[in-house]
Amino acid sequence: MSGRPVCVLVGAPGSGKTTVGQALAAILGVPFRDTDADIEALAGKPIPEIFVDEGEEHFRTLERAAVAAALASHPGVLALGGGAVLAEENRAALVGHTVVHLSVELPDAVKRVGLGAGRPLLALNPRATLKHLMEQRRPLYAEVATATVVTDGRSPEELAAEIAALLKP
Repeated sequence: MSGRPVCVLVGAPGSGKTTVGQALAAILGVPFRDTDADIEALAGKPIPEIFVDEGEEHFRTLERAAVAAALASHPGVLALGGGAVLAEENRAALVGHTVVHLSVELPDAVKRVGLGAGRPLLALNPRATLKHLMEQRRPLYAEVATATVVTDGRSPEELAAEIAALLKP
């Protein structure tokens, strides 16, 4: 098995990257990896604590390292944090990879994330902040994506099956 992801999932908070990614990995019989979990393991604390203790810039530095390491070595389905596409370095590293943008609209995203629990960037005025983040990042998701899958009103299993079909040669 190569040391390169079979599929990289990107999308806004609440798009289903982790849930769909786990279902997709199960269908494909490959491991699942989430760079947010890698960052937490490396830092020894949850992401909200990294934001509070060291700030967003430090988190983004850890994120760039986690993305580079995972892209170079993970042979399964890889989910990137919602803001990973903000770094030009990460977007450049995604060139040549199969990248699926899980597109979600605000009402579904709000239902899925709740209003900010454990999501540091959504702590104040979560709905307006999420809307702003989605608008800011949507063009970046589109830039890196080799395919876009609309997630609204669909189950993780349906989405995983659709993506698995897209991945077949």
